[in-house]
Amino acid sequence: MKMKSTLAGLALCAGFATQAAAQDNWTMTTTWPTSLELIEIDKHFVELANKLTGDDLTIEFFEGGSLVPAGEVFGAVESNTVQAGADWPGYWAGRNSAFSPLATTASLFNAVDYVNWIEQWGGKELYNEIYGKFGMVYLPYGVTNNESGFRTNEQIVTLEDLKGKRLRLSGLEQGRLLEKLGGSQVSMAGGEIYQSLERGVIDGAEFSTPNVDFSGGFQQVTKYWATPGWHQSASIFGVMINKGAWDALSEETRESLEVAAQANLIWSLSFTEKRATEAYQQFIDAGIEINRYDDEMLATVQEMANETIEETACENPDSAKVYLSQLEYLADYAKWRDASAPFNLGRTPNGPDIEKIRACAE
Repeated sequence: MKMKSTLAGLALCAGFATQAAAQDNWTMTTTWPTSLELIEIDKHFVELANKLTGDDLTIEFFEGGSLVPAGEVFGAVESNTVQAGADWPGYWAGRNSAFSPLATTASLFNAVDYVNWIEQWGGKELYNEIYGKFGMVYLPYGVTNNESGFRTNEQIVTLEDLKGKRLRLSGLEQGRLLEKLGGSQVSMAGGEIYQSLERGVIDGAEFSTPNVDFSGGFQQVTKYWATPGWHQSASIFGVMINKGAWDALSEETRESLEVAAQANLIWSLSFTEKRATEAYQQFIDAGIEINRYDDEMLATVQEMANETIEETACENPDSAKVYLSQLEYLADYAKWRDASAPFNLGRTPNGPDIEKIRACAE
């Protein structure tokens, strides 16, 4: 009888050990294929996370599309089909429009603003509040500065040149802003842009920073580049983690993942800015003609972006809450940023009416 009890106990312990081991191995995928350089941000995080967590957690990483289509990564994490999924939050704005400002802003935040806001002005908590509505924890771990702008085969020199153009563009507010400027938004995955440009299905496209655009081969199918990317003045990337998988980790392992995310956030800024600088020259060498909107045009875009943000934020209290937090940060940081000009970190934009958005967030 004693022998049977001992064997039963050993079997039970073995079962618990197997269960624990399963919890220590995560499957992670991303929205990016290997062909697009944005995936390097995800790979670097996984490398850091596996080093910092040691034997407590192993993350097995799969490129975008290898496990589920890019558009299904959110659902795969939500259902715990995979424990973690790398993303750009704006892809999920159809589920909750608050995901849009968590991903990017039109003519508002730069990359340093996102880092400041996430780490010290309450941004991190808002990511987890919004993703938490879908049973997830979120770690922002990548940031890029403003996007390249539109790549076309007909020159875009003025805002008038946008009229009638069918342009691939991501983002809720971004699409509405483009429509106000007379263009029309076409949504498609990054991997579809090259072929659509080549076949003339669209008149032009934006995607990401110069280095990512170059990795996408857009210099092969376009002649002109209109800069700056006023539609996305910076972008955030990160990892969605199933809440059950997160809660199953030890506190120490969770802290290690948070440290990995913070380290990756800063690394990604310097990495992408260096690569963007190199790619800028590569586009010139490839014969691409670069045109920059003048300051008067950008001031017009700012006014229209402010109006669009106010309208969109007031359609959803969650969105208004995120924008309000961002605008409160800008107002607070402006005291020191403006006093330290020109040796400061970016600009204080003449942004949306904070009181209008405050009223919509209450």
